[in-house]
Amino acid sequence: MASLPSLCVFCGARLGTNAAHSVAAAELGRLIAALHWRLVFGAGDIGLMGEVARAAQGAGAQTLGVIPTHLLQLEIGKRDLTTLIITENMHERKKVMFMNSDAIALLPGGAGSLDEFFEVLTWAQIGLHGKPIYLLDIAGYWQPLIALVDHVIAQGFADPSLRAQFTVLPTVAALEPALRGLSALQAAAE
Repeated sequence: MASLPSLCVFCGARLGTNAAHSVAAAELGRLIAALHWRLVFGAGDIGLMGEVARAAQGAGAQTLGVIPTHLLQLEIGKRDLTTLIITENMHERKKVMFMNSDAIALLPGGAGSLDEFFEVLTWAQIGLHGKPIYLLDIAGYWQPLIALVDHVIAQGFADPSLRAQFTVLPTVAALEPALRGLSALQAAAE
């Protein structure tokens, strides 16, 4: 039996001020289900995390949520998932999410989302993985981050190849062909 491809979604535990971000989160959840992928996420039932999960579940997707013990109450740990893993700490959470995914997508978020992005980006930069990383620049949210990465490269603190470690996409719809391509590659390999 073919294994279900999994998309790790890093995103905010808040909704933010731009309604476009919530709309995109729900759209991503539905896309994951439509493409027969599994959602891997931080297991919170709040913010964009909750939006992605509810939309994915509502459309029939399988879900794997990973949450550390200390965030179960704060992030309102979502317990109606296909699989819920409770970890001891944040580092273990990121590791479990990463290990159970075939690709990573970053929706708008705060410091936690930035931490998650930079960890998987660093791992890619030093050759620990080749999983695709998609930066979903909904309504231009990540433009300052992209400018920062370009600045780091321009100032000589990273090789220009760093920029090639992630793909910037302006919409969730732009992610669909990439995920379809990954599904086809996975099916051909099995």
